[in-house]
Amino acid sequence: MMQEDPRFVHGGNVYEPTADGEPWLDFSANINPLGLSPRVKEAIIAHIEDAIHYPDPKMRELRAALSAYYDRAPADFILGNGAAELFYLYAFVMRPKRVLLPVPAFSEYERAAHAAGVAVSYSPLEERAGFEPDLIFLAEEAQRVQADCIVLGNPNNPTGTLVEREAIADLAKKLLPSGTQLVVDESFLDFREDEARFTVRQESLPNLFLVRSLTKFFAVPGLRLGFGIGSPALLQAMEAAKDVWNVNVLAQAAGVAALADTAYQQESLALVKEEKERLSAALAALQGVTVFPPSVNFILVKLPAKRAGRLVKYLRARHILVRDCQHYPGLTAGFLRLAVRTREENEALLAAWRSFDQMTGAVS
Repeated sequence: MMQEDPRFVHGGNVYEPTADGEPWLDFSANINPLGLSPRVKEAIIAHIEDAIHYPDPKMRELRAALSAYYDRAPADFILGNGAAELFYLYAFVMRPKRVLLPVPAFSEYERAAHAAGVAVSYSPLEERAGFEPDLIFLAEEAQRVQADCIVLGNPNNPTGTLVEREAIADLAKKLLPSGTQLVVDESFLDFREDEARFTVRQESLPNLFLVRSLTKFFAVPGLRLGFGIGSPALLQAMEAAKDVWNVNVLAQAAGVAALADTAYQQESLALVKEEKERLSAALAALQGVTVFPPSVNFILVKLPAKRAGRLVKYLRARHILVRDCQHYPGLTAGFLRLAVRTREENEALLAAWRSFDQMTGAVS
């Protein structure tokens, strides 16, 4: 088997067996720690028998649920087998000559570009600036490298940095004369109570394409579900290029149920808000750990490189997975990303980390 490029390896590999057969405690994938909502679980079970039928190709019920939840017309959405599928579909349909990526960033942006034969340029975000993107510089950089597409994560994965809606809309408008496209990935914004400050889903600009995931907040990554919002011409071209049955029966039913479960949504927001602050404060109190302020349900931290490598191995031996970010373009050895999980799970991580500190002594 061909060795995979480490830039494109993801977290969440809970299928690799542990030495003693015990399950993993997974901090490497940024999924809602509450797991499936009861209503989603009921919907999946209720629709099991529907697996004998093809999925609704028009996704009528799911479109109606998305329309009510996100306040856009049902026809304004394109549905995907996860948000990742939409990055690939966009790259193959639009065929930009060059994509500019502020890095570090989610690796599927680059992988989708390469799959479509698109050249990629990096615009490194500065650690000393907290990895905050400079949108004015980004527009100038796109012109300098002749990029006709920019992909921006908001919040960015793995840094957690956020850009307000007006600034992103201004960037898209600034790019219009050159014909440069702007793809904005809002896959984690549902974890924000104030997401209206940041989302561009109400903007209608011909060069703007919004991608959003439902798998993170609603904890259904195994079902794969996401959506995009863009110009009518773009959505028509993408619809014509995709598999007609790209969202399966269970994913459609789960999406409808998830969007209706307001109790689960409120409980999730409260849990993540409390635990991200508590966990980030506890991590900052550990030996030699730099914590970058979290905005959603994951935290980027930095340790001395050798110590980080030893810590990852130590935690892994105790069935705890964290995301080693050393292969992200724009990061180096020593950066780790940690999902925010339940109080009990976060305590288990912290206990193992403190045990590592006691065993290894001084920071090195």
